[in-house]
Amino acid sequence: MVVRVARQAQRSGATQIVVAADDAEIVQACTAHGVAAVLTRVDHATGSDRLAEACERLGLDGDDVVVNVQGDEPLIEPALINAVAAMLIARADCVMATAAHAVCDATELANPNVVKVVCDRKDRALYFSRAPIPWWRDGSTAGSPGIGSVAPLRHIGIYAFRAGFLRRFPMLEASPLEAVESLEQLRVLWHGERIAVHRSEAPSGIGVDTAEDLARVRQMLV
Repeated sequence: MVVRVARQAQRSGATQIVVAADDAEIVQACTAHGVAAVLTRVDHATGSDRLAEACERLGLDGDDVVVNVQGDEPLIEPALINAVAAMLIARADCVMATAAHAVCDATELANPNVVKVVCDRKDRALYFSRAPIPWWRDGSTAGSPGIGSVAPLRHIGIYAFRAGFLRRFPMLEASPLEAVESLEQLRVLWHGERIAVHRSEAPSGIGVDTAEDLARVRQMLV
Protein backbone atom coordinates (compact mmCIF):
# COMPACT_ATOMS: atom_id res chain seq x y z
CA MET A 1 0.00 0.00 0.00
CA VAL A 2 2.83 2.41 0.80
CA VAL A 3 4.35 1.78 -2.62
CA ARG A 4 0.96 2.48 -4.19
CA VAL A 5 0.79 5.82 -2.35
CA ALA A 6 4.30 6.67 -3.56
CA ARG A 7 3.29 5.85 -7.14
CA GLN A 8 0.38 8.28 -6.87
CA ALA A 9 2.71 10.95 -5.49
CA GLN A 10 5.10 10.39 -8.40
CA ARG A 11 2.31 11.52 -10.71
CA SER A 12 2.25 14.93 -9.02
CA GLY A 13 4.58 17.83 -9.73
CA ALA A 14 6.90 16.99 -6.83
CA THR A 15 10.60 16.99 -7.66
CA GLN A 16 11.44 14.30 -5.08
CA ILE A 17 9.39 11.45 -3.59
CA VAL A 18 10.73 9.78 -0.44
CA VAL A 19 9.03 7.41 1.99
CA ALA A 20 9.86 8.03 5.66
CA ALA A 21 9.32 4.87 7.73
CA ASP A 22 10.31 3.51 11.13
CA ASP A 23 10.25 -0.13 9.97
CA ALA A 24 13.05 -1.70 7.95
CA GLU A 25 10.52 -3.99 6.28
CA ILE A 26 8.75 -0.98 4.75
CA VAL A 27 12.04 0.47 3.53
CA GLN A 28 12.97 -2.89 1.97
CA ALA A 29 9.60 -3.10 0.19
CA CYS A 30 10.06 0.41 -1.20
CA THR A 31 13.62 -0.32 -2.34
CA ALA A 32 12.45 -3.50 -4.07
CA HIS A 33 9.97 -1.42 -6.08
CA GLY A 34 12.37 1.41 -6.91
CA VAL A 35 10.92 3.88 -4.39
CA ALA A 36 13.35 5.98 -2.37
CA ALA A 37 12.96 5.60 1.40
CA VAL A 38 14.68 6.62 4.63
CA LEU A 39 14.59 4.75 7.93
CA THR A 40 13.72 7.02 10.87
CA ARG A 41 13.66 6.57 14.62
CA VAL A 42 10.80 4.54 16.09
CA ASP A 43 9.96 6.93 18.95
CA HIS A 44 8.38 9.82 17.06
CA ALA A 45 5.13 11.02 18.64
CA THR A 46 3.58 12.17 15.35
CA GLY A 47 4.00 11.87 11.61
CA SER A 48 5.17 15.47 11.47
CA ASP A 49 8.00 14.67 13.90
CA ARG A 50 9.01 11.78 11.65
CA LEU A 51 8.90 14.04 8.60
CA ALA A 52 11.11 16.57 10.37
CA GLU A 53 13.80 13.92 10.82
CA ALA A 54 13.49 12.97 7.15
CA CYS A 55 13.94 16.62 6.14
CA GLU A 56 17.10 16.82 8.19
CA ARG A 57 18.46 13.65 6.61
CA LEU A 58 17.63 14.97 3.12
CA GLY A 59 19.12 18.41 3.78
CA LEU A 60 15.84 20.27 3.24
CA ASP A 61 15.44 23.63 4.98
CA GLY A 62 14.18 27.18 4.62
CA ASP A 63 11.35 27.71 2.12
CA ASP A 64 11.58 24.25 0.55
CA VAL A 65 7.99 22.93 0.39
CA VAL A 66 7.46 19.44 1.79
CA VAL A 67 4.11 17.67 1.37
CA ASN A 68 3.24 14.93 3.83
CA VAL A 69 1.12 12.27 2.10
CA GLN A 70 0.16 9.59 4.59
CA GLY A 71 0.89 5.97 3.76
CA ASP A 72 -2.72 4.85 4.19
CA GLU A 73 -4.04 6.97 1.28
CA PRO A 74 -3.62 4.70 -1.78
CA LEU A 75 -6.23 6.65 -3.76
CA ILE A 76 -4.77 10.11 -3.12
CA GLU A 77 -5.17 12.35 -6.17
CA PRO A 78 -1.91 13.81 -7.53
CA ALA A 79 -3.80 17.03 -8.29
CA LEU A 80 -4.56 17.43 -4.58
CA ILE A 81 -0.86 17.16 -3.74
CA ASN A 82 -0.14 19.89 -6.28
CA ALA A 83 -2.95 22.10 -4.99
CA VAL A 84 -1.84 21.96 -1.35
CA ALA A 85 1.77 22.72 -2.31
CA ALA A 86 0.70 25.60 -4.55
CA MET A 87 -1.45 27.10 -1.81
CA LEU A 88 1.46 27.16 0.64
CA ILE A 89 3.76 28.71 -1.95
CA ALA A 90 1.18 31.45 -2.52
CA ARG A 91 0.57 32.11 1.19
CA ALA A 92 3.57 33.77 2.79
CA ASP A 93 1.44 34.34 5.91
CA CYS A 94 1.21 30.59 6.61
CA VAL A 95 3.75 27.95 7.66
CA MET A 96 1.53 25.06 6.58
CA ALA A 97 -1.28 24.21 4.17
CA THR A 98 -3.83 21.42 4.20
CA ALA A 99 -7.12 20.56 2.49
CA ALA A 100 -10.80 20.08 3.23
CA HIS A 101 -14.08 19.51 1.43
CA ALA A 102 -17.71 20.25 2.28
CA VAL A 103 -19.64 17.86 4.52
CA CYS A 104 -23.23 17.28 3.37
CA ASP A 105 -24.12 14.33 5.61
CA ALA A 106 -25.15 14.88 9.23
CA THR A 107 -23.98 11.35 10.12
CA GLU A 108 -20.49 12.15 8.87
CA LEU A 109 -20.53 15.43 10.75
CA ALA A 110 -21.27 13.58 14.00
CA ASN A 111 -18.60 10.89 13.44
CA PRO A 112 -15.57 11.50 15.71
CA ASN A 113 -13.36 9.66 13.20
CA VAL A 114 -14.14 12.42 10.70
CA VAL A 115 -12.03 15.49 11.53
CA LYS A 116 -13.68 18.84 10.90
CA VAL A 117 -12.10 22.27 10.40
CA VAL A 118 -13.43 25.83 10.55
CA CYS A 119 -11.68 28.68 8.73
CA ASP A 120 -11.50 32.46 8.77
CA ARG A 121 -12.44 34.59 5.77
CA LYS A 122 -8.95 34.13 4.27
CA ASP A 123 -9.21 30.33 4.39
CA ARG A 124 -6.87 30.00 7.35
CA ALA A 125 -7.73 27.32 9.89
CA LEU A 126 -9.27 28.53 13.14
CA TYR A 127 -9.70 25.09 14.73
CA PHE A 128 -9.75 21.38 13.96
CA SER A 129 -11.98 19.01 15.93
CA ARG A 130 -13.50 15.56 16.03
CA ALA A 131 -16.67 17.21 17.28
CA PRO A 132 -19.28 18.61 14.86
CA ILE A 133 -18.17 22.19 14.14
CA PRO A 134 -19.62 24.64 13.46
CA TRP A 135 -22.71 23.70 15.46
CA TRP A 136 -25.97 24.91 13.91
CA ARG A 137 -27.69 26.09 17.08
CA ASP A 138 -31.13 26.85 15.62
CA GLY A 139 -31.35 23.83 13.34
CA SER A 140 -29.82 21.02 15.36
CA THR A 141 -31.91 18.56 17.32
CA ALA A 142 -30.89 16.46 20.29
CA GLY A 143 -28.43 13.79 19.23
CA SER A 144 -28.56 14.82 15.58
CA PRO A 145 -26.43 17.81 14.54
CA GLY A 146 -27.89 19.69 11.60
CA ILE A 147 -26.15 21.42 8.72
CA GLY A 148 -26.92 25.11 8.33
CA SER A 149 -26.18 27.69 5.67
CA VAL A 150 -22.43 27.44 6.36
CA ALA A 151 -21.34 24.02 5.11
CA PRO A 152 -19.02 22.27 7.58
CA LEU A 153 -15.66 21.17 6.20
CA ARG A 154 -14.16 17.70 6.49
CA HIS A 155 -10.41 17.83 6.92
CA ILE A 156 -8.30 15.84 4.46
CA GLY A 157 -5.13 14.53 6.12
CA ILE A 158 -2.55 15.96 3.76
CA TYR A 159 -0.10 18.67 4.87
CA ALA A 160 2.34 20.96 3.11
CA PHE A 161 5.08 22.52 5.25
CA ARG A 162 7.86 25.01 4.77
CA ALA A 163 10.87 22.85 5.60
CA GLY A 164 12.33 25.43 7.98
CA PHE A 165 9.19 25.37 10.11
CA LEU A 166 8.91 21.60 9.90
CA ARG A 167 12.38 21.20 11.34
CA ARG A 168 11.29 23.41 14.26
CA PHE A 169 8.06 21.50 14.85
CA PRO A 170 9.50 18.80 17.18
CA MET A 171 10.91 21.54 19.42
CA LEU A 172 7.49 23.18 19.94
CA GLU A 173 5.78 22.40 23.23
CA ALA A 174 2.88 20.00 22.72
CA SER A 175 -0.55 21.62 23.04
CA PRO A 176 -3.12 20.47 25.60
CA LEU A 177 -5.67 20.68 22.76
CA GLU A 178 -3.51 18.36 20.67
CA ALA A 179 -3.61 15.78 23.44
CA VAL A 180 -7.38 16.06 23.97
CA GLU A 181 -8.35 15.84 20.28
CA SER A 182 -5.38 13.66 19.23
CA LEU A 183 -4.72 16.06 16.34
CA GLU A 184 -1.12 17.18 15.89
CA GLN A 185 -2.02 20.22 13.74
CA LEU A 186 -3.50 21.86 16.83
CA ARG A 187 0.05 22.30 18.14
CA VAL A 188 0.70 24.66 15.23
CA LEU A 189 -2.39 26.80 15.92
CA TRP A 190 -1.74 26.78 19.66
CA HIS A 191 1.64 28.43 19.04
CA GLY A 192 0.03 31.17 16.96
CA GLU A 193 1.15 29.92 13.54
CA ARG A 194 -1.23 29.83 10.58
CA ILE A 195 -2.43 26.98 8.38
CA ALA A 196 -3.93 27.68 4.95
CA VAL A 197 -6.81 25.42 3.91
CA HIS A 198 -7.36 24.44 0.27
CA ARG A 199 -11.04 23.77 -0.41
CA SER A 200 -11.34 20.71 -2.59
CA GLU A 201 -14.42 20.15 -4.72
CA ALA A 202 -14.46 16.44 -3.92
CA PRO A 203 -13.26 13.95 -1.25
CA SER A 204 -9.70 12.66 -1.53
CA GLY A 205 -10.67 8.99 -1.83
CA ILE A 206 -10.85 6.21 0.72
CA GLY A 207 -8.21 6.19 3.42
CA VAL A 208 -7.37 2.76 4.84
CA ASP A 209 -8.07 2.71 8.57
CA THR A 210 -9.72 -0.71 8.87
CA ALA A 211 -9.71 -4.14 7.21
CA GLU A 212 -13.05 -3.20 5.65
CA ASP A 213 -11.50 -0.07 4.10
CA LEU A 214 -8.69 -2.18 2.65
CA ALA A 215 -11.20 -4.58 1.08
CA ARG A 216 -13.09 -1.67 -0.52
CA VAL A 217 -9.92 -0.18 -1.97
CA ARG A 218 -8.81 -3.53 -3.36
CA GLN A 219 -12.14 -3.90 -5.13
CA MET A 220 -11.76 -0.44 -6.66
CA LEU A 221 -8.27 -1.26 -7.96
CA VAL A 222 -9.19 -4.56 -9.59
